[in-house]
Amino acid sequence: MAKKRDFLAISDFSRDDLKQLLERACSLKSGVDRAQLTGKTLAMIFRKSSTRTRVSFQVGMSQLGGHAIFLSDSDSQIGRGESVHDTAKVLSRYVDGIMIRTFAHAEVEEFARHASVPVINGLTDLLHPCQIIADLQTMAEEFGREHAARTVAWIGDGNNMANSWLNAAYRLGFSLRLACPEGYDPEPELLARAQREADVVLTRDRSEAVQGADVVTTDVWASMGQEEEEAERMEAFETFLVDESLMGQAAPSAIFLHCLPAHRGEEVTAGVIDGPQSRIFDEAENRLHAQKAIMLELMA
Repeated sequence: MAKKRDFLAISDFSRDDLKQLLERACSLKSGVDRAQLTGKTLAMIFRKSSTRTRVSFQVGMSQLGGHAIFLSDSDSQIGRGESVHDTAKVLSRYVDGIMIRTFAHAEVEEFARHASVPVINGLTDLLHPCQIIADLQTMAEEFGREHAARTVAWIGDGNNMANSWLNAAYRLGFSLRLACPEGYDPEPELLARAQREADVVLTRDRSEAVQGADVVTTDVWASMGQEEEEAERMEAFETFLVDESLMGQAAPSAIFLHCLPAHRGEEVTAGVIDGPQSRIFDEAENRLHAQKAIMLELMA
């Protein structure tokens, strides 16, 4: 019996694995790849609310001929204190894969240790790998599939998205410029590892980050669980807005990405997010195809 594989971080897959995954995501989107997960079931555990993650995984399983079961804290015993250990072992007797969207990354790692079926990280406070696969697919559609030749500029919080971009640069070798305010840097170990393998720079200057970039991307300044820090964060991030002037400093063919939901007028102007350089809805759609590729890789 083959050893089960999990997808908790971009770095769980090799460079070749990631390239094959992206090829498959594009083939699934075009309809060339018609692989199925007929009769398979995915358990989806949501400890954080969601639009794109829930709908894309559920529709993806349906399109692949399988089924998805939604479990929130109010729908399952894990919300009433049942251990991750027991939940993972029980669900493994029923389903063929588990996707979990939660706060602590350690919780996803614990699920993976105790589950005998593949576990997919739908988001944690540390990482958001499924989103980055969709972003890389969007880049491939725009610029071709040689990611190493491109430059990505991240503007804003050193959050789970910034950390996942670091992991992607580490594996694929593209240039990455991160502009973060003091005190909001990405995970130091992930930054140092990426810098050993790729051209990765951390700066306090958003203009420095976007010079000649092919992709400019950002996220909200206060994520779920950070509501009490909102006023402090608004002040810290006020000079990290992505506006038309900043986009003008990127490459002429540059595109804008955002994992959504977006706060127009905070981290990005309406003119950018609704403008001709924005690819946010292609990016959102690609969650569906990227995650179908991930599920086929792990669960087929």
